[in-house]
Amino acid sequence: MASVALLASARAGFHPYNGRARDSIWIFLVKQRDSLKHKRIDTLGLRYHLMLLLTPLSVFVGIFYLFSPAGSLPWMILLLVCLVYLMGYSLSYYLHQGRLQRLWDHLEQVVSINEASMELIHLSSQYQNEHAFLDALLNKAVSVINGAEMGSIIRVDPDTHKLMFESAVGLDLSRLKTIDFSLEQSFEYRMTKGRCDKVVVIDDMQHINAQSTLTPAEQHILLTAAKQPIRSTLSSPIHIDGKLYAMLNLDSSHLAAFSDYDRNLVAILTHEAASAIALYQKSREIQRLANFDILTGLHNRQYFESQVSKWPKSRLGSYLTVLDLDNLKVLNDSQGHQAGDEALAKLADALKMIWPQNSLISRFGGDEFVILTQGSEEQLLERLAQLKRTMASTEMQVLFSAGLAPFNGDFAASFKLADERMYAQKRSRHKVAGKAPA
Repeated sequence: MASVALLASARAGFHPYNGRARDSIWIFLVKQRDSLKHKRIDTLGLRYHLMLLLTPLSVFVGIFYLFSPAGSLPWMILLLVCLVYLMGYSLSYYLHQGRLQRLWDHLEQVVSINEASMELIHLSSQYQNEHAFLDALLNKAVSVINGAEMGSIIRVDPDTHKLMFESAVGLDLSRLKTIDFSLEQSFEYRMTKGRCDKVVVIDDMQHINAQSTLTPAEQHILLTAAKQPIRSTLSSPIHIDGKLYAMLNLDSSHLAAFSDYDRNLVAILTHEAASAIALYQKSREIQRLANFDILTGLHNRQYFESQVSKWPKSRLGSYLTVLDLDNLKVLNDSQGHQAGDEALAKLADALKMIWPQNSLISRFGGDEFVILTQGSEEQLLERLAQLKRTMASTEMQVLFSAGLAPFNGDFAASFKLADERMYAQKRSRHKVAGKAPA
């Protein structure tokens, strides 16, 4: 019972972000489960059985002896009473042990569900993207719910309410992605009267689909996306920050495959999954803020300097480019800082479009950008010329100066040379224009 109480407190009183406290309780629960794996719950020893049997039987014998006429103890009646008591005791013990075993089975499933969600939380930072994370979540859900043979996760667009199959296990995801439908057409929406606030179970999918507004072809896809036709489904909404994020669907090829018990287990799973997804999103957001410049979407200086030492060598050579805006102060003074921000963002977009994807592009700070790329000097000069044409064609006519230098692994030396060449170009341009460099 201590394990049950601790499990309840772990779920109710500790949030996934409260890591140390929850982890310590979780380790204790796992140890408790492992230690009880080979034991029966609440099993009585032989001494207790004998005490529970012989004490009432002794009382029966004493009562019969006291209230029976002298010399005429009714042995047959006494034997019958003892046999009835033995049968009643055996039956009650059997039922008691069965009930305890069912409670233990339930506890093990709850522990498995919590283990699955805890594993997802602990490994959230290792998934490359949210799709990979949802795939892992769905696989865990299918494995821990007994009636589930396959399943899917359907994402919900918060603005348009459009639905899109994001992940699938045992289903043809490419076929499911061809279905064009909205939240209002889902049976989760219809069976909860638009609230989408509870787990729903469909015992006969064919009957429910026939009542939907999907086209016959789309209904056919839903029923035949698996090797065996889907006959029953359990669907649970996943809410994050009070908004419907997705729906977790678990499917079976059998009619009425899911019980109220499964419904409750999935409710626990999706509640924990919502916490895991929220944590994953927050960790990704923290990572994005740590490595990217918010205004331009480019890598920031910290990330650039952490990656430059890992830059691979190439037979084509590598070049470092330092680029600086010439007219940012003019834009800020004449049109406001919003115009200056727009100029920086436009330049960043052009850099991402013109430079190869394997380039390391960074906003170093202010109006200075640093780019590390592989290729020849001629290719780089052509890209700079293309960038000038692109920026000159914009409404703002964003102007910049650039300097480049070969990169052989010594970032400080390459940066110094490229920076000097950039400022030489800037001075030359301002000298021609008769102005001092900014």
